[in-house]
Amino acid sequence: MAQLRNRVLAIGPLGQPPGCGRADGIPVDGSLTTMAWSGWSSVAGIEAGNEAGNEVCVEAGLEAEVESDVPAMVETGYEQIVTRLIPGYASLARLGVALLAASPLASAQGASVLVAGCGSGAELLEARDQRPDWQLTALDPSAAMLALARGRLAGQAGIDWQQASVESLEARARFDGALAVLVLQALPDDGSKLAFLTALARSLRPGGQVVLVDLMQPERSPIQQQLREARLGFQRASGLATDATTVVDREALSIPGADPAARVALIADLTTGLHPIGLSRLTALVEAAGFGDPAPVYQALDVEGFLLQRRD
Repeated sequence: MAQLRNRVLAIGPLGQPPGCGRADGIPVDGSLTTMAWSGWSSVAGIEAGNEAGNEVCVEAGLEAEVESDVPAMVETGYEQIVTRLIPGYASLARLGVALLAASPLASAQGASVLVAGCGSGAELLEARDQRPDWQLTALDPSAAMLALARGRLAGQAGIDWQQASVESLEARARFDGALAVLVLQALPDDGSKLAFLTALARSLRPGGQVVLVDLMQPERSPIQQQLREARLGFQRASGLATDATTVVDREALSIPGADPAARVALIADLTTGLHPIGLSRLTALVEAAGFGDPAPVYQALDVEGFLLQRRD
């Protein structure tokens, strides 16, 4: 196991005692690592099995160092939950990397690839396995998720870690390809989706491709309700309640030591406040952003994947 010092920024009001406020967390390999902060919160060191990291409490505006022992390849509690929420999730990283590796530009030796919204690092791990020659840029606005991903890839060279959004990334025609898995669905269609896609296109070299995977909204489909009910049925069969916000059988999730409230909070984050769009709207947005028509490459119920290629 590699020893890693993660720098985690806590966001919350100054002048309140530790323990005040609410901590919204995600379970990580049996521990609880803060994902978003309201007030004060306790940031637990990422752990694997029963080997816990050091727990610290941090004040807003300050950075705290958290030591953690993380194996290079380990399934996180986060992914255990997402796998039960999203049909086909277990194959998304492998498929996405394989698609990009066969693209005109990213197939080249030493290609530069952006992972937008790298989350817990699933696509990064798969990229390292399939294409260890790639030069990767791992981007995520969440300090906690970056810390988790960095822990899982401790000791891996050739990765540029950045806590930022794609829109704030100052990169023009820099990357040969990109992966954006379950990112666009979280952005409202109030200009935010277009801004994200435009920044993504701007960061690619002409001809560069993006693998985009998101929850979609079927348009005037006679089976739209059936798809929704099938997704809920999939989640129930995976141990989640009908509304996908509570766990039917907590033991079925097999995340040792994970706080039940944190599990429920994560599930709610992943199933509420999403902004899926239909194919015609996606097509209009990607064309306005500088891509050609989206080419469908994957579908699991209402979760769909597309290849986007930047126009010359």
